[in-house]
Amino acid sequence: GVKDGRWTVLQLVEALGFSLENTDPRTRGRGIQLLSQVLLQCYSLLQEKEVLHLVLFYESRLQDHHLVVPSVLQGLRALSMCEMLSPGLAVSVLKAIFQEVHVQSLLQLDRHTVYSIITNFMSTREEELKGLGADFTFGFIQVMDGEKDPRNLLVAFQIVRDLIAKDYALGPFVEELFEVTSCYFPVDFTPPPNDPHGIQREDLILSLRAVLASTPQFAEFLLPLLIEKLDSELQSAKLDSLQTLSACCAIYGQKELQEFLPSLWSSLRREVFQTASEKIETECLAALHALSACLSRSVLSSDSEDLLDSFLSSILQDCRHHLCEPDMKLVWPSAKLLQAAAGASLRTYHHITRSILPLLLEQYTKHTQSSQRRTILEMLLGFLELQQKWGHAEEDESTLLLLQAPVCSVVFSALTDPSVQLQLVGIKALTVLGSLQGFLSSSDLELVVDHLIRLALHEEDSQSSEAAMEAAGSLAPTYPKVFSGRMVPRLEEELQSEREESYHNHRSLQQRCLQALAAVSTHTSIVRETVPVLLQHLQKVQKGTEAGNTQDMVSVCQSLHRVALQCQQDAEGCWYFHRTVVPCLLAMAVQAAMQESTHTLPGKALLEEEVLAAMIPVISAATTHLSPELAAQSVSHVVPLFLDGEVSFLPQNSFPGSFQPFGDGECLEAQRRLVALLMAFVCSLPRDVAIPQQEWLLRELLALSCSCNCPFTATTAAKCFAGLVNKHAAGQQLDEILQLAVNKMEPALAEGPRRTQALTLLLWVTKALVLRYHPLSSSLTDKLLGLLGDTELGPAAADGFSLLMAESPDVLHKGCHADVRIMFRQRFFTDNVPKLVQGFHRAGPDVKANYLKGLSHVLNHLPKPVLVTELPTLLSLLLEALSCSDRVVQLSTLSCLHPLLLEAPQIMSLHVDTLVTKFLNLTSSPTMAVRIAALRCAHALTSLPTTVLLPYKGRVIRALAKPLDDKKRLVRKEAVAARGEWFLLGSPGR
Repeated sequence: GVKDGRWTVLQLVEALGFSLENTDPRTRGRGIQLLSQVLLQCYSLLQEKEVLHLVLFYESRLQDHHLVVPSVLQGLRALSMCEMLSPGLAVSVLKAIFQEVHVQSLLQLDRHTVYSIITNFMSTREEELKGLGADFTFGFIQVMDGEKDPRNLLVAFQIVRDLIAKDYALGPFVEELFEVTSCYFPVDFTPPPNDPHGIQREDLILSLRAVLASTPQFAEFLLPLLIEKLDSELQSAKLDSLQTLSACCAIYGQKELQEFLPSLWSSLRREVFQTASEKIETECLAALHALSACLSRSVLSSDSEDLLDSFLSSILQDCRHHLCEPDMKLVWPSAKLLQAAAGASLRTYHHITRSILPLLLEQYTKHTQSSQRRTILEMLLGFLELQQKWGHAEEDESTLLLLQAPVCSVVFSALTDPSVQLQLVGIKALTVLGSLQGFLSSSDLELVVDHLIRLALHEEDSQSSEAAMEAAGSLAPTYPKVFSGRMVPRLEEELQSEREESYHNHRSLQQRCLQALAAVSTHTSIVRETVPVLLQHLQKVQKGTEAGNTQDMVSVCQSLHRVALQCQQDAEGCWYFHRTVVPCLLAMAVQAAMQESTHTLPGKALLEEEVLAAMIPVISAATTHLSPELAAQSVSHVVPLFLDGEVSFLPQNSFPGSFQPFGDGECLEAQRRLVALLMAFVCSLPRDVAIPQQEWLLRELLALSCSCNCPFTATTAAKCFAGLVNKHAAGQQLDEILQLAVNKMEPALAEGPRRTQALTLLLWVTKALVLRYHPLSSSLTDKLLGLLGDTELGPAAADGFSLLMAESPDVLHKGCHADVRIMFRQRFFTDNVPKLVQGFHRAGPDVKANYLKGLSHVLNHLPKPVLVTELPTLLSLLLEALSCSDRVVQLSTLSCLHPLLLEAPQIMSLHVDTLVTKFLNLTSSPTMAVRIAALRCAHALTSLPTTVLLPYKGRVIRALAKPLDDKKRLVRKEAVAARGEWFLLGSPGR
């Protein structure tokens, strides 16, 4: 009635008169409870006069019997949310609560109501409450004092934060406010099992930390507390203290820290020197960094400068001498402390490096062992990286610039040391020095390039070689002229040289040259130099007749692929690479296909599957990042090449015949293979690029995929068709081409010599449609499910489910702009797994394995959280799959069960007897991969509840003794790990 306006609240009060004035406190309580419940729903409808009367009424009832007070507080909470609250009433209510209610004697919910009233008034009546001055703060302290419930503490901590952040008067009660909150530090709270409120220990820690670190006024009380907890034995207390100290440094100045700096440094140093915990060490270093940064910010007068200097001097005094003992255990803790302080500001960096860099250079010269030098250089590298953080320093300020010659000398000497580990640190240091603007002179840069070439090409150890190439790649954009003028010509020379050395060594050197050319191509001006060299070498290899031609071509393509990936983020470099490389590769491939058609020998290696497969990612990577305008320009040449034989845009386009990859005749088989390159190009185009003659192209691809005898060509045609269908705009044209595809597939699948090609086409078209949620995808999937019962095609159809669910490397993935909807795997699972299970139960014994294989492929690619929720219904089927003789089914099922053992131990433990038996049986499988997977699952079983596993302990340990003698090392390794874990089962502390 009140809500509808038929009654006023005051009429309700009158109607409740008998209850509200009753002598029985329970009856009064029920009357006020009803009134309060109405107010909680209707507070927004109240008029100012009504609110005034109600407030006065409720305030008077705060002195009533303790059974009545909870309902009174609910009513006041409703009134605290009223907009029509007269000035002064908020203060009046809070004063009444502070004076009349002993809050901590109330139940949790009623205490929470009080905090809600205070929060509501603080958000709407801030100025009025501030008029109370420090009395408001004192009143709140009394309310909160002794609070224990985590739900209430979160609200109370927020109120304290607001008191401080909104500048309420704390008056003489700063210490009391600190005491009433700091008594919870460090937080010791473990949520009860199945806690419906979801409050975690971390929530309380962060909320309390926000309070303690909210004002410098707490510093004189908080810092001694933090030092005390740092000196305790409890690791969680140490961590909490360190993180709180770091948080405080963000708002403290040198005035707050001055008195406590010696004690803080002493505690931090002790923890870093003595702790075995990596977490504590990390937090100590973060706290020291925060302290140094805080002192640096506070340097405004000469006195405060002295404070920073004296603090840093004490750090140097305690740590510096340990750096002279590179074999001793305190060398790294000391270096880390110095680096933490040095990284706080440019001022701290200069203060510390003035003392440390000359010392490290001196120690490097003094110690001659590679291991000692490596330690010293790694410390030096840490300080160099800090200089990198501060960027280019003024010459008169930077210690590093004054030590340029000895630093370069030390780094260059490391690069020529026989120790690979020292070389690797030297290469890292070289990369950092190169990134410091103006540090390396032109002669130094030439020396850097020479060292990198030597290491990349001639260093025996592959680690150093790869590191040198990476370093060249990271430095090249900073010094493009030096690298394109000095490194690229040297690499080209080495690549073309005909050396009098063994064939293997020559091949190895050429491989490294190709890798180095790719690695250094990280700037457009260098790409313009390296790409012609790589293409020239590919043409040279194509014309050769040596046995290793195929592998050499693959190596060049791998290098071109790396260059393409490095160009993708630079529009100019990307377009240069595309217009240079794609026509050249197409021209070489067309030339080779023509020669094959006319039975000319050279160039045959280029048509090998392995080489074409290596060219696909090059063309794809060169195309995916083109702008739509440039992509349209390119597609207008490439598609007519394949449909019309239009070769005019290709370099060196004088071919011995016409190019007809979609033509009939056995002599064109080599030309048809080049559809793989068409696929790489058209399936990587942005979705909004129109493809000329697309319908004709789709029909040709469809015909080729169904009629071609070569599996490679048929598969690439099917993939290309699927890639185009996936991006094709919905509408009549798409429906017609899909109907044509279905009409081609159905008879071919039913009978005839090309059932396998038809299945391949079905799989790829189904995948294309499943990804985009096309309506036809369900009927095509049903066709695939039907084929699982086919004795000839069943196993291949089962493997096809892996293709449907897995990420495809060359087409139909987001990187090539395919239409991939989110959660398509979950949708496919929901629609088709029930059908797979049903089919399995109906199938004959000779094809049951196909259904299990298909199911295990689907489950293997499903996100694990989804799988865990579906586990109870599918587990019995998975266990049955382990008895299947097909090793692919066994392997897929084991890899599916392994994460479930770790993530759903309670469900899995219900089937422990079956699991133990099956896993132990499979450890004797003739297939090595199955033995390894079974041992990993046996190992993962130990994550199940110990009480469930103990009856099987002896049996498993005996059974795992046999694979310890397996002839394969990887099997033995897994057996050792699994058996060791079972031995420890049930031990104390496990």
